Amino acid sequence: MSLSILNNVSSLAAQNQLNVTSSSLQKTLLELSSGSRINSGADDAAGLAIADGLQANITALTQSSKNATNGLGLLQVADGSLAQVTSLLNRAVTIATEAANGGVSTQQASALNAEFTSIKAEIDRIGSNTTYNGTQVFTATASSVYLTDATSAGSSSIAITLGTLASSSIGFSTGLTAANLGSDVLTSASAAQTALGHINSAIANVAADRGTIGAAENRLQSAANVISNQVQNLTAGESAIRSADMGATVSAMSQESILEQTGIAALQQSNSMQQAVLKLLQ
Repeated sequence: MSLSILNNVSSLAAQNQLNVTSSSLQKTLLELSSGSRINSGADDAAGLAIADGLQANITALTQSSKNATNGLGLLQVADGSLAQVTSLLNRAVTIATEAANGGVSTQQASALNAEFTSIKAEIDRIGSNTTYNGTQVFTATASSVYLTDATSAGSSSIAITLGTLASSSIGFSTGLTAANLGSDVLTSASAAQTALGHINSAIANVAADRGTIGAAENRLQSAANVISNQVQNLTAGESAIRSADMGATVSAMSQESILEQTGIAALQQSNSMQQAVLKLLQ
């Protein structure tokens, strides 16, 4: 090897290798501090695209699960309200049966009819004033629960259709003939017997409505369960792509740290080699 003072090639080589090692060490330290293998597009462009796509799916599905939960809340409110209507109707059966008895006095019949009127008024109030999240529950306007994974192929809606509820129209499920208690009175035995038939029909209709609501609840719950499973599996897939292998990364950090130290030592040694030229001048 010839001695030269114009260029120190060995020093340049040591500097280049030290820069490479330092850059790699910085990248490894960033992986350790963030826990992510992909911290920029340069780390893994294809992996980043896939991971971000999966993250979009997860985000959309998470909100879809909340949508399903909101739909379940609406249906549960409706079911609970109808349960109270059934209790009111059962009380109406009791007083109508009592009013149908020929031994009831005029004053007693008037009192029974007043309670029956109150029951009908309360059914009307439940039908018009029951709300969920500020929206009227018992309405003929259909609503839908939107479920999606942020793709067109993975998007769908589940319709929620209830109906109006009033003492003059009890029973909104498909195929039912609504029971009308609006004009019924308990002021006479014959009128009470007529009312009793309407009340029994109303009770059967409410039971059918609650069955329809229950089926819709089960469907939404099933959809929510499927979504939860999707979120779990997509999260696992996204984590496998994005997350750093901590064991391998720590091992790489140890190796790169040693290489950086040896690189600094090599750079020092290459710089000191130039001083050998001075001995020729002595």
